[in-house]
Amino acid sequence: MANQTLVKAKLVAYNGEAPDIEFMFNPSDISFSRTVNWSSNQGNRGTTLLPKVNFSSVEPYKFTLKQLLFDTYETKESVMNKYINKIKKGVETINGSPDQRPPVYILTWGSEYFYCVMTSLTYTLNMFLNDGTPVRAIVEIALQEVDKNNMPGGKESASQGEARTADPKVTS
Repeated sequence: MANQTLVKAKLVAYNGEAPDIEFMFNPSDISFSRTVNWSSNQGNRGTTLLPKVNFSSVEPYKFTLKQLLFDTYETKESVMNKYINKIKKGVETINGSPDQRPPVYILTWGSEYFYCVMTSLTYTLNMFLNDGTPVRAIVEIALQEVDKNNMPGGKESASQGEARTADPKVTS
């Protein structure tokens, strides 16, 4: 049997705008969810008592990486300094960023999954050395998909050229 190399899951920072986040242990599962919005008009009924519904919009995929373990007990170094402070950059604004936003990441695990942003971060420190140095953390990261062709903070619209239509209400 051939020796297979373990591929690590990572959050790779887009354009190097923050440090990459490589997970110490791969997630055991990733839960994805997406909401489709429908609007209904109570006065507009079909052949039944149910209101007529119309498609409204699609929300981006949202997903959560749960129970991510980071442990530095063997090396006796702070888990905060080695891992958590890097992860915290995902919920802080980028230094020198003109649009004052947190970084965009690309979730990869062998192949590319999504371009995404962190919507929340929770970490629990649950093991300490005698001097109080934290050496183990359990992390939960909630992420939301972003359009890689229309990145947050971009000044240009993704609809350009012939795909772009003029607003008939705007006169030149």
